[in-house]
Amino acid sequence: MAGDNAATPQSERLADAVSDELARMIMAGEIPEGERLPSERDLMRRFGISRAAVREAIAELSHRGLADTKFGHRPVARKPDYEAALDRVGALISHLVSDKQGITELFESRVFVEAGLVRWAAQHARQRDIENLKHALEANCAAIGNWSEFYATDIAFHAILYRIPANSIYPAIHKAYVDWLMQLWRSMRTSPELDRMNYSGHLSIFNAIAARDPDQAEEALRRHLAAAWELIRSALLPDSP
Repeated sequence: MAGDNAATPQSERLADAVSDELARMIMAGEIPEGERLPSERDLMRRFGISRAAVREAIAELSHRGLADTKFGHRPVARKPDYEAALDRVGALISHLVSDKQGITELFESRVFVEAGLVRWAAQHARQRDIENLKHALEANCAAIGNWSEFYATDIAFHAILYRIPANSIYPAIHKAYVDWLMQLWRSMRTSPELDRMNYSGHLSIFNAIAARDPDQAEEALRRHLAAAWELIRSALLPDSP
């Protein structure tokens, strides 16, 4: 029955309604996370819709991050997390980083976020947060001259800043920045001198946080990222002011 599998405007509207209801059930725990969704036949009978509408509803549910689909298996319910949500923004961001204005705005958003994070850290970081930053800083110093290790320890140092507020949104945002900016970083020149410059920036940020000076922490962070931006600008955007 070809008509049973063909999507129509009416079936698409029905699919939206079914997708919304299944989403509600998953978020309310009526369909527990990790449990398989009802079969296509059950959904067709329960909602009085065609197979095409069921499949459209499941596709929309998967797009919303509320179902894991695998060919030959019934979809599994899942609750969305922040990383999954930001991953779905990745297609848009990939277009941004191919555009000069997009790269500029993306980097400016990172400066805005991290400036707030270092101010918060200077005021509220616990002793174990300070120790974690210190260990990350030591690893960063030890990696000078080894590009891959320095790159990894650079990311690890900044990652701690995103974890200090103990808010699960911020580490997801950091992961997104790393994913989005990775290609830019990998295409840039590097040297032990540049590594030392970046390490010096991290050291200034750490010292200000350890001294509980939010103004100095923000200033150090902005100086550090301004230097990083100049490297990106000169390498990838030579015509920009």
